[in-house]
Amino acid sequence: MMTSLPRLERFLYSHHLYGGARQAVGVILPPLIVGGLFGQYQAGMTAAVGAACVAFLDQPGGPRRYGVQGMAAAVLLGSLTVAVAGLASTHAVALWLVVPLLCFLFSMFTVFGKQGGLLGFACLLMMTLTMRTRPELDELWVHIAYSLGGGLFYFAYSYGVHRLSWHREEQQTLSAALFATADYMKARAALYDTEAELDVHYRRLVRAQHQMTDAQQAARDTVLRELPRGHGRRDRARAASLNLFIDMVALLDTLVATHTDYSVLRRHFSEADVLLFPRDALRKLAANLEQIALNVARNRRRRVPHTIKPELRALEFDLRELKESGFADENPEVYALLLQVLRRLRRANTLVLRMAENTRRTETTQLVDERLDRALDRFLSRRKWRFGMLTSNLRLDSPHFRYAARVTVAAVAAMTLSSVVGQWVGRYLVPGWVIHDYWVVLTILVIMKPGYALSRQRNGWRLTGTLIGCALALLIFNRFDSLYALFALLVLTGVLWYALLQVHFMLAATANTVFVLLAFHFMSPQDSFVIGERVVDTLLASGIALLCSHYVLPWWESNYMGSLAAALRRANLRFLRSGLQFAELSRRSRELDRSGADAREVSAAQSERNDAEVKWRVDRKNVHIAFSNFTAAFYRMMAEPVSRQRNVEDLNALMIQHHTLASHVSNAIPLLAELETVPAPITTMLQEIDARLAGEMVATHAAGAAATSSSSAASSSSAPAELTSPLRQMLAAAVSIERLTPEVMAPGEPEGELAPAE
Repeated sequence: MMTSLPRLERFLYSHHLYGGARQAVGVILPPLIVGGLFGQYQAGMTAAVGAACVAFLDQPGGPRRYGVQGMAAAVLLGSLTVAVAGLASTHAVALWLVVPLLCFLFSMFTVFGKQGGLLGFACLLMMTLTMRTRPELDELWVHIAYSLGGGLFYFAYSYGVHRLSWHREEQQTLSAALFATADYMKARAALYDTEAELDVHYRRLVRAQHQMTDAQQAARDTVLRELPRGHGRRDRARAASLNLFIDMVALLDTLVATHTDYSVLRRHFSEADVLLFPRDALRKLAANLEQIALNVARNRRRRVPHTIKPELRALEFDLRELKESGFADENPEVYALLLQVLRRLRRANTLVLRMAENTRRTETTQLVDERLDRALDRFLSRRKWRFGMLTSNLRLDSPHFRYAARVTVAAVAAMTLSSVVGQWVGRYLVPGWVIHDYWVVLTILVIMKPGYALSRQRNGWRLTGTLIGCALALLIFNRFDSLYALFALLVLTGVLWYALLQVHFMLAATANTVFVLLAFHFMSPQDSFVIGERVVDTLLASGIALLCSHYVLPWWESNYMGSLAAALRRANLRFLRSGLQFAELSRRSRELDRSGADAREVSAAQSERNDAEVKWRVDRKNVHIAFSNFTAAFYRMMAEPVSRQRNVEDLNALMIQHHTLASHVSNAIPLLAELETVPAPITTMLQEIDARLAGEMVATHAAGAAATSSSSAASSSSAPAELTSPLRQMLAAAVSIERLTPEVMAPGEPEGELAPAE
């Protein structure tokens, strides 16, 4: 019916390619300037290494302020690392002491999150490349100066590029989030396909939601950092991006406003066409959203290609027929479910059309939702770097400490084996052959990650990429003799290396291999062993990394699932409580307005209600993040050895129940806010849901009977049918969460204190 945009086209207009080009140019410019103008090629390469260290912190798709802070830290710590490693390299014993110490210290930087991990890796990159150069003591300070100069050059270069193209970077980050949202919509559309396997597509939906959450958080931290303050051209551009972001989040909230019971729909309509219309409508909306994302990335103004009016009219006709045939009276909850699907599709279509219009009009700075005008900064993520975060993790049960210890052991093993095996091979097998300890250590640092599954995955990708890159390098050296052609390939592979690093690690490793071999070719054209030595170095490093990841203080994801489950439970509880507060304040505000109360009192109540709504939205964002963390860890655990997987069925069920609960809370709270009074059975059920999430209910065999009794009371109350089903499923999910959570906690692992009622 319609085709998705090719992945290649999405990549060509992505922030990954743009950021990769920016990073590669910033790294290649120092050797071009220093070597080309002054003939100091070795000094130029040293400056390039300093620039490369800083470039790792210049990642696309995040808050610029943190990027600037990270690059400044990389300049200072990177130069200090060069000084320490350079001094140690003048004495063999000192080097064997300093390298493990630096490996442990900078590997511990993972306690500061992704940015801290990148900073630690950048400093370790400086360490390993200083091991390669090993400058003499009288040359060390010049070496440090060139490295520091390269880092400062890249810092100034990146700052200048950002000042000139800030809106472009913002658009591309927003485009990536829009593409991820479109992917989520396509995954959700597949659930309406009666011929598709429900469990398989539900797992794909969860993965798509995780990727969308990460992309939207990056867009949130980018777009909301610089808000429009006036009515100038820059402010209009910022307002257009902000409006797109607000509508994108509203679209997500519309789609997850309820956990549609697809099994019930399939049971009633497996032979009918009624489910085909939402499926086709969602696919069309996803295609429209992809076109909007591409328009944003290319800064073009094209209309969306599809309309869902035929699907909406067909669904309306089927609903009218079901009502006339008596189905609505016989199965009111199923009919209400279909009615909600129709309403969500209408709302989603309205949002997508408004987003398309916002890409065509930038003459205003007015927000599409004025209630968020003074509250947008509350949606930003906050990062704090404290020295205590390092010291508090210096314990054996800390995954960061275990990771740092593994890296340290692997580095020592790499230096030992490189020396022993290298001497044996060079003496008995291939005279002149060298195994480079610095490259073995660097490859280990690239491969090893805190989790075993990711380390094993990157190990295979790195090996495959290296072999492919070496084969491509041989082909290039045999086919191209022109230095200009080789330099053009050097620039191209450098851009692809940085651009693909977050997109496809194997292709990034391939580009990196060709880039490094071309760089070695320019420095030493007569060296014939470079390609073979690189393969052997990588094989040795891969073996060491894999063995250490599995046997040296391994950290399995199952050890962390209990705490993630507890965090998700707390997030869902806060989400429910803030939603109930919002609903209560909404009713109170309406009562004051109708009663003719004082205008100031009405205004204060309305302001309090708006603050409660913003808090509920913030808590909803936090639920998405907590759910994303839980599901990502769960699927990483599933990639680990079977013997290391624990409570798989319980964790999978817990994931489904939390997803169900959060979705129904999103759906039920606006309905509760519209009620004039909340019936007593509904209040009782909500109190029970809260108590079960807070762990305040005594688990007995009567728990199931209590849940059934409460749901029956809710069904017989005056609550509308569209509210009855969400509440009943919320209670069932809370009962399941209460039962499953103790099962997935590790022995002795505390659940943590739950947040008190707001």
